[in-house]
Order: sequence, then structure tokens, then C-alpha cells
Amino acid sequence: MPMTLGPRLAGTVQGAGKSSQPSQLSQPSLAVCLSAAADVVASVLGGHTPDAALQAIAAPVRPAAMDLALSSLRAFGRGDFALQRLLERPLKDARVHGLLLVALARLEARPEQAHTIVDQAVAAVEKLAGGHFKGMVNGVLRSFERRREELLGEADNNEVARWLHPAWWIARLKHDHPQMWQAILEAGNSRPPMSLRLNQRRVPDAAARASLLQQFDSAGIVVRESSHGALELERPLPVERLPGFAAGLCSVQDGGAQQAATFLDCANDMRVLDACAAPGGKTAHLLERYDLDLLALDADPTRAKRVTENLNRLGLSARVVAEDCRDLSKWWDRRPFDRILADVPCTASGVVRRHPDAKWLRRAGDVAQFARTQAEILDSLWPTLAPGGKLLYVTCSVFATENQDQVAAFIARHADAKAVALPGAEQNVCQVQFLPDAAHDGFFYALLQRQ
Repeated sequence: MPMTLGPRLAGTVQGAGKSSQPSQLSQPSLAVCLSAAADVVASVLGGHTPDAALQAIAAPVRPAAMDLALSSLRAFGRGDFALQRLLERPLKDARVHGLLLVALARLEARPEQAHTIVDQAVAAVEKLAGGHFKGMVNGVLRSFERRREELLGEADNNEVARWLHPAWWIARLKHDHPQMWQAILEAGNSRPPMSLRLNQRRVPDAAARASLLQQFDSAGIVVRESSHGALELERPLPVERLPGFAAGLCSVQDGGAQQAATFLDCANDMRVLDACAAPGGKTAHLLERYDLDLLALDADPTRAKRVTENLNRLGLSARVVAEDCRDLSKWWDRRPFDRILADVPCTASGVVRRHPDAKWLRRAGDVAQFARTQAEILDSLWPTLAPGGKLLYVTCSVFATENQDQVAAFIARHADAKAVALPGAEQNVCQVQFLPDAAHDGFFYALLQRQ
């Protein structure tokens, strides 16, 4: 059985300090990057998302450490499987545990660098634990190298180690997507594409678009247009290296997420609510395309602030309020909305290649809990929609309980609700499930109209 991660806790991440990273280092060593990545993985082992630990890493080290950490989290089922066979007893030091997981993922991915990886992992653990675990780390990693074929063969015969997802997750996908479950799991284990959206306000025509693309070409950045109209980068880059990003000419947004602005079926001068807006990508996209009276809500003040920051960068404006969309008394002025975007909280099962910690932090019971929250949001928002108005229900999930089943249950509860065709969707459908693939992440969309 795979290791059970600790409870999900709020607050400061423990064991994610800066002492192992230098403040300025243009070309950090592999040992420094392994040490930083170990901090991130240790925070996840403790039940946290990796965000705070990543931010604690010095900027020159962060990109490499992030890549190492996310790669090891994607492969956690395999690394945990191997460690259970390589360790004589459970390892209590979370940072050393994290280092071993990061090093094992690196060894499997780059066997030709085995000597360097082991050497640098031993150097890293000397800083992490005062040298107390040097012999153990060296022994475990060298034992993995000696037993590589045996251990990887055993892993291929273990469902969790083979598919790198929890058993309950795999079972749910088999039930919901009997023909596609393997492809969904494989996509979830891959590196995600990096897609861009051009700001139509600041890149308004073909000439401006060609000029911006020429800047990408001059910078040696290869981009291509996807089937969904997004610009795809051949390889991911930090946003500060993207031409025009700081000036608000473009934003990073998945190609699947970019469909929301089309599917909501807006027109100029409409009153629109984005009910769960942070970090603001869909809010911004709507404002780039239409002149709207838009209210953006988010229950988390910190996340709501990010919406404002993103709008400012893009030269856009909206009313941004930090309130729970379910508590109408706190934010609704009794004026109905023509359109509502309900991009609701969910398991994020369609975006786990971007957030691989989610598949190990989630529990089977979380699906039902998210479904209850989603139903509460829909029921609360529905009275704020004008007669004839439309609500776009969105998740980044591939689980039917959060998607098709949720929409069917809502329509059954509300006699004045009906599903209507998504503008621009193929075959005049009322709902669409994007499964993660090379072009986009997994998203679900359904358009509901109040009769």
C-alpha cells in the first residue's frame, strides 16, 4: 500500500526554511536544487500544498527546484513503492524522505547521470541533516541502482506504482471513463503544456499580433497556435522572459480554460458575475473581449487581491470583492445578472499534471464534499440570475460526480433551469468534457439558462 500523507493543514509550512538556499546564485549546483526540492516535497508529505515552500526558495534556485519537486510528486507512487523496499524502517525525517523521493525520480528519469545524482544527493543531505543521514542516503540510492530492473519490474505490476495515482482515483476513472481512463492517467503524469492568451485590447489586430510574434521569434521562443486558438510554447518559460507579458500584451492561460469566454455567450453592456474569480484569468479574458459591468468575487482576500493585480497589469477594470458567493447578504445589491460564470471549487482532477500534490493530498471522500459545496454555490447563485440569463458551470475536474451528475441534479431541483447549447461547441451540445491531452488540461463546461 502507498504511504498515506499527513492531514491537510492551514498556516505556515514547516521544514521549508531558506537556510539551505543561497540568496544569490546564478548557476546553482544540483545539490542545492535537490535540497530545495526536498523542502517542497517535505511540505507535501506534511499535508500542505507546495506553494509556500516554493516561494521560500531563492529566485535563482526556484525554477530547477520546482521542476525536480513536481517531477517527484508526479512519480510519488513509484518512489514510495521503491522506498518501502529499500528502507529497513520508516523514515521519520520528512526532509530526508523528500530528498530520497526527489533523487529516485531523477535516477529513474536520467540513469546515465546516476553517479552525479547520488554524489549530489549525499552532498545535499549533509546540509539538510548535519551529515547524520549521508551513509543511509548513499546506501539507499546505490541499492536502487543495483536493483533497478527488479524494483521497476515489481512497480509495473503494482497499480498505484504503475499509474502513479491513488487506487481510489484510478477506480473512479475506470468507472467514469471506461474507454479513456488509461489515457487520462498518462496525461496526468505528463508535463503540462504552457499556453498563452493575447490581450485583444492591447493586441487588437493582425499587425499587432504579427509584431508580438516577431518579438517571440527574435527571443528564440517557439510558439504555435493550438486547435483551440491558444498560443502554445514549445517549452515552458518563466513569465518574466515572455515578450509583452509585463506590458499586459499576453497572459498565461490553458487552452481549455480559454473556452470559458466563448461559452458564456456574453455581449457588450451585460451585467456579469464571476463568482469564484481568483486568480482572474477568466475575468480578464471576458473583459478583453467585451465591455461589461463585471463583479468578480472570491472568498479568499489574498486570492481576490491577485485578481486586481492581474487586471491592473492588463489595463482592465472590474469591481473585485472578497466574499463567499453563497452569502448573498454580503455582496448582492438585488440587481440581477445577465450572465454568471461559476468556476467552482473542485478536486482539480483535470489539472494534476500542474498540481501533482493534489492527487496525493485528496481523499476519496473529498469528491462528495466538493460536490456538496458546488451544489450550494449553484443553488445560492441561481436567484441572482435574470430571467433568460445564462450561467456557465465550470470545473477543472474529470469526475462525473462533480460534472454531469452535478448538472443533472441541479436541473432536477430547479424547474426554471434548462441546459442550452454552448456557443461554438461542436455538434450543438449543452455540455462538454475536455479530457487532458497535449493541447489542454481537463475541464468541464455546461451552460444553463433561467426560463
